[in-house]
Amino acid sequence: MASRHGKLLPLAILSALLLGMTLLALHAGDYDLGLGDLFRLTKARIMGDPVEASLKVPSIILFKVRFPRVLLAIGAGLSLGVAGAAYQACFRNPLVEPYILGVSSGAAAGAALAIVFPRLFPQGQLASFMLALLAVWASYGLATSKGETPAVALVLSGIIIGALFSAFVGVMKYLAMDSQLREITFWLMGGLYYATWGDAFVTLGAGIPILVALSLQGWKLNVLTLGDEEAKSLGLNPRRFRLLVVAAATLAAAFSVSTCGIVAWVGLMIPHAARLFLGPDHRALMVGSGILGAFYLLACDTVARTISQAEIPLGIVTSVVGAPYLVWLLRSRGRIIYGS
Repeated sequence: MASRHGKLLPLAILSALLLGMTLLALHAGDYDLGLGDLFRLTKARIMGDPVEASLKVPSIILFKVRFPRVLLAIGAGLSLGVAGAAYQACFRNPLVEPYILGVSSGAAAGAALAIVFPRLFPQGQLASFMLALLAVWASYGLATSKGETPAVALVLSGIIIGALFSAFVGVMKYLAMDSQLREITFWLMGGLYYATWGDAFVTLGAGIPILVALSLQGWKLNVLTLGDEEAKSLGLNPRRFRLLVVAAATLAAAFSVSTCGIVAWVGLMIPHAARLFLGPDHRALMVGSGILGAFYLLACDTVARTISQAEIPLGIVTSVVGAPYLVWLLRSRGRIIYGS
């Protein structure tokens, strides 16, 4: 219990950083919204008061554009951070990520299918989500033999299924017209260009309950990282529990990818960064990964839309920041990565 209480201060610091980043993201942009305007407009919206004539344009920008985008970034970052920590615990490998079972390639195939054949698949997000889940289901089916699903076989099957769906995306690119090809390319680079309140609520509605559920089961994740034999000796069914955790993490990642496109590195690097703050205890690590993932993706999205007049795809920004971080991690903390 004392150990858990000792994590409250780092979690409070991370939460304060996320709050500060949220205010900065709502403030920053081509149209400068002061903090006073933010508070007045938010209060007026909550209380149902009429908005002053001079604040009508800021109100539209805040509630039609920035608020849903900020909430979507928070929800997607939270989901990917939690999913990454869960995958790394399940596979006892700090180099796996939420996309390892084909979530990204399946979602990309669904998006490409909806873009090239919009009449057959009018709901692009739904197509992305369903094919992401289909890819994971196919990975599990391929890896399962005689009622057993070894972790190594699951990872290898995910690579195979991911390659098949990636080839399908290549076929869709070949069939696409120029405008459709451009749209597919931008989707693959990730972005929150068309964020809506519905997207934000769906992503947060999936991410937060999964975060709570996995953090409450953090002690079981701690046991799982000891190995299957040790887990069995402590009364845990590792195969069943791993299946539940992977299903929950995949669901969170699929919701995120279907609304934001492919955003690289978040699920891979955020759990490592959270461990530097909180240590390996998954009861706190899951919460820390969610908060830090939300902070990181929100910060990257703010940079992507403000650093130049033409918005930079979000996936490019996360890769530019994430790759050097992992190089540093490998060079300076290699023992953590390789378990030596």
